[in-house]
Amino acid sequence: MSRFINAGDKESDQGGADNSLDKGLVEVGETGTGKFTQNVRVGAHTLLADEPQNMGGDDLGPAPHDYVLAGLGACTSMTIRMYADRKKIPLENVFVKLSRRKIKAEDCSDCATTEGEVEEMTREIHLSGDLDDATRTRLLEIANKCPVHRTLSGEIKIRSSLAPSSS
Repeated sequence: MSRFINAGDKESDQGGADNSLDKGLVEVGETGTGKFTQNVRVGAHTLLADEPQNMGGDDLGPAPHDYVLAGLGACTSMTIRMYADRKKIPLENVFVKLSRRKIKAEDCSDCATTEGEVEEMTREIHLSGDLDDATRTRLLEIANKCPVHRTLSGEIKIRSSLAPSSS
């Protein structure tokens, strides 16, 4: 039996019905059904990730970079909503539109990197409600404090290791 579950399958490799992962733990593994298709397990949730067909995938789920953008967008919207509710701001709706692209470092006047390419993410935040300009500006400041924004714009260290061989 595969160590990873298929989408919708609640049985774990230990035979139990509760296959939830501990908070902060994510597991990703091949589904075996497509060249790049992956099961992504987060808490009690199972998602699919894949590459688009033009990259050799089956397009059965968002691509990895799409999940990064989705995380930033969701965190942005949630952070704004929490702040607005706490401050009793008459915010009716938050909608965040995101994209990413690579740009030349030399074309980025506010980037620390001066050579090669820089990953640029754009985030357009739509706010609806009876909001004056000062409140809208404050909500943008709050958006820039969302935890995922801070993670992505801060220093990141990825420490990789190989698990012991299971053969």
